[in-house]
Amino acid sequence: MIENRITKKNTQLLRDKKKAFVAYLSAGFPDFDSTYELVDMLIHNKVDFIELGMPFSDPVADGPIIQQSSAKALQKGMNMIKYLKLIKMIRMKFDVPLIMMSYYNPIFKYGIEKFARNAAIAGLDGVIVPDLPPEESAALNKALSRKSISQIFLISPLTSPERIKKISKISSGFIYYVSLAGVTGTRNTLGKNLSKQVGRIKKATKTPVFVGFGVSKPEHVKKVNKVADGVIVGSAIIKIINKSINKQQLKIEISRFMRLMQNN
Repeated sequence: MIENRITKKNTQLLRDKKKAFVAYLSAGFPDFDSTYELVDMLIHNKVDFIELGMPFSDPVADGPIIQQSSAKALQKGMNMIKYLKLIKMIRMKFDVPLIMMSYYNPIFKYGIEKFARNAAIAGLDGVIVPDLPPEESAALNKALSRKSISQIFLISPLTSPERIKKISKISSGFIYYVSLAGVTGTRNTLGKNLSKQVGRIKKATKTPVFVGFGVSKPEHVKKVNKVADGVIVGSAIIKIINKSINKQQLKIEISRFMRLMQNN
């Protein structure tokens, strides 16, 4: 079993009878330095985990909001070298669990073994690769496991019971349940049968289950926390960044949003 900051935080939350809150940011958006400052803001607003997206030119699982933020980050030169530099900078100051969301191409191009080694040196704790199916993940999973980095897999409403069991055996840190069939983005409602679907996963594993995709309102968090171990919020945070005209307003709006979302 992998032990790292993710598993330690999960143990702490379970002991304290609290649910996890994961905040997503696109690395390099709106720029490199601002990403670091946003991480600082979120941690001071009691976020439990930071998920940092590695921008990619063809983000098939992401909706328009995150696609646009990724495109802007790429235009400003974000790449794997700069991404790992950002992780190292954050790790020098904060002990928060850091999770990468990346498509497989940037990792494969960088080199699997090299990535695992340098990610561990930088201080990364987990990796989510939405376009890498379990059947093709052995090489990356093995390289990450040797460095005590969790590989986190996704389960959707369409995942069969047999596949849930398979994914549950290899996913570490937590399992990412995609609340609806589709891409990321803010939604008025979450997917149907949330309680039933999360219950199916929890019967198959003791690994915590976090819910993302569409979680953007306080009532969504309340609904998720009744059945799962944590929530993942991304597009709603990116929207706030887009709307804020300066850093002071951004700080105020992030704090207000986090108070609303965590008051459950």
